[in-house]
Order: sequence, then C-alpha cells, then structure tokens
Amino acid sequence: MSSSGTPLTSIEICAGAGGQAVGLHDAGFRHLALLEIDKHACQTLRDNVAQHPDWTGCQVVEGDVNDVDPFEHEQLVGFGLKPGELDLLAGGVPCPPFSVAGRQLGEEDERDLFPRMLQLAEQLRPKAIMIENVRGILDGKFTPYRDRIVAELVELEYEFCGWELIEARSYGVPQLRPRAILVMIDKKYMQDTKFEWPTGDEKIVTVAEALKETMWERCEPHGVKGKAIFDKWLDTATRRASEAPTLVGGSKKHGGADLGPSRAKAAWAALGVDGWGVANDLEKCIPERDLFRENGPMLTVEQAAIIQGFPRHWKFSGGKTARYRQVGNAFPPPVAEAVGRAIAAVLRPEDQTGAELVGTALVPGARGEAELSATVSDRADNLEAASV
Repeated sequence: MSSSGTPLTSIEICAGAGGQAVGLHDAGFRHLALLEIDKHACQTLRDNVAQHPDWTGCQVVEGDVNDVDPFEHEQLVGFGLKPGELDLLAGGVPCPPFSVAGRQLGEEDERDLFPRMLQLAEQLRPKAIMIENVRGILDGKFTPYRDRIVAELVELEYEFCGWELIEARSYGVPQLRPRAILVMIDKKYMQDTKFEWPTGDEKIVTVAEALKETMWERCEPHGVKGKAIFDKWLDTATRRASEAPTLVGGSKKHGGADLGPSRAKAAWAALGVDGWGVANDLEKCIPERDLFRENGPMLTVEQAAIIQGFPRHWKFSGGKTARYRQVGNAFPPPVAEAVGRAIAAVLRPEDQTGAELVGTALVPGARGEAELSATVSDRADNLEAASV
C-alpha cells in the first residue's frame, strides 16, 4: 500500500501459474487482471486468488490475449480504466520463438506475442512496462527485433531502462535460470529519478538447503528405511553444494513430465535426485516408485515449485503432469519481486524505505539452518529410538 492510500495497479498477460504475479504482488502491486490461455493455469490462479483475501478483486481472464479488449471485456469493463491510469503492464510472453531449445523463429513464429503486448501498451498507456523472456532473445540475431520493440515504445513516450539478463540464483532461487527482462517507464516519471536494476546477492541457496525440510517430510513416514534414504540424499546434495539446473516445463506435445534433457538429469543425479520423472504428492506416495530409487528420490511438484521460488502456500491445479508444467514454465517470484520493487521505486519514490532484499529470505522451502537441523535431528533421534 502506498502512502497515498492506494496500491499500485497492474495487469499481466500470459500469467501462467502466477510466478510473476506472486513476485509483483509481494513488491506492492495489486493485480486488476491476470490473462492466461491454459485452463489448468487459470484454475491455479482462480484457486489461489480465492484463498488469499489480499488478492480480492483480481480477475482471472481465461482466453487468447489477442481477443481481450482491456476496456470492453466483460471481466475488465468494471474497472473503468482510462489510458494512463494503470501503473504496470507486465507479461512473460511465450518463449519458444526465442528459445535455443526451439527453432528460434522470432517474429516469424505464430506464438510471438510481442506485437500484442505493444498494442496493449498503446491502448492502456501504463506508467511502466515489464516484459520477461528467455535468454535467447538477447542473441545477436534478434537485435533488430529488440530494437524495433524499444523504438515503438519510445514513440509512445516511454524511456528505455534496458534489456537486462538476470540470474535467478542471485535472488535466493536455488536454480540456474537466467531470464531476459525489458523495463520501460513513462518519461514523466523519469525526469527526477533513475531506474536502478536490482543487483541480487552473491550467496547461492543450494538444493540441499531448499529441499531439506520437504525431503524429510516425505521420508519420515517410512521409518528407518526412509531415514536412510533421507541421509543418503542429504549427504549427496550437501557435498555437491550447488543450485539446481534449469527446470523445464515442456509442452503438451510431449509425454509425461521429467526434469529435462540428459544433461539436466545428470546434474540432478549428482544432487541425489532421480530426474526421470516426477514423484506423487506426499499423501499419494508410492515409496518404491517415488523415493526408493537407485539414483535417489524423484521430486514432487511442490519441491519443483520450491526450486522455482514459489511460496509453499501457492497450490497448483490439474493432474501431476499439468501441475509440473505450470511450475517448470514459470517465472521465479523472487526475481519478479526484485524488479517490481525497482519499478515501484520510480513510480512511488516516497514509499521506499531503503530496505534491501536478502536472497536467502526469499526461499520458501528453506528454513534457518540451525532451526531445521535441530528439527530433523530430533525427529531422527525419535525414529531411531522407536525402532530399537
């Protein structure tokens, strides 16, 4: 909430399961609408909006963003928006047109939604614009396209703040996940201030730190064997002492979910995790399938979400594969929060307290090391005593 008594407002397109939305919300923005085409992701957004009172009023608009008029759509018309009133237009437009894992067709790819983002910017004239994409869009082959995007927004009186490559691991996310982010802000707000990109933190949050609590929760019900699995995983992950490889969500054209290509699976194996599938949730655990595997336990969807930087209270809708894909395709909330705070500092400098984001505080699954070690140790001691 700002000192003026009203929150900063935002509309987000291609919202997915809410990674960027969660981060921007934590940065002080209140979403008027989240636009998304995937039915499972939309249900995820609806469920979480309904469960959290501070999201009240946020409209989840399911459908093709190309067909949504921000002034006349039945779910948006009630806001009575006028050009220039919205604080932030944000979106993680589809990445396949620019991903090195795809054909990198750029503007020739029918999934490219940058043109629609530019149309919405011209219609809404938001005070700030934030667009997220994969690192591949920064490749030299796309320089002319990036320049045209910026030029069109400059013509609309926006100041170019930069295309920045931000590494998620610098913001407490236990994962390698570089993202390209474009920020442009209405020139009126840049006359007496300067946009400062967040700098992050050098401390890396490891997979062992991030997953220790939830891995113990999964192993504890299985007695001495579960403790042995937990100890072996923790020893392996601790000795590796690194963040995870980049999670990938895949596409609907492929089969079940797993943790990525061969190189990613090998990296997960070095962390004591079997990457050849996704485990069932805790209450549906099949021990021999999910935990007692030669290369170590598989991850649950919740654990994948922790690796992505989601808070544990954010729940995902759909079957296991649909939920994992939502997680794997998401934008890490802590990164969105950091950039959102930087934008808010320009739009409402009077609200800034100078507080800095601490990377490790942003990891939802990683409690304090001393606290967690004591908890696990106590439970383990009790388990051993009970088994004698």
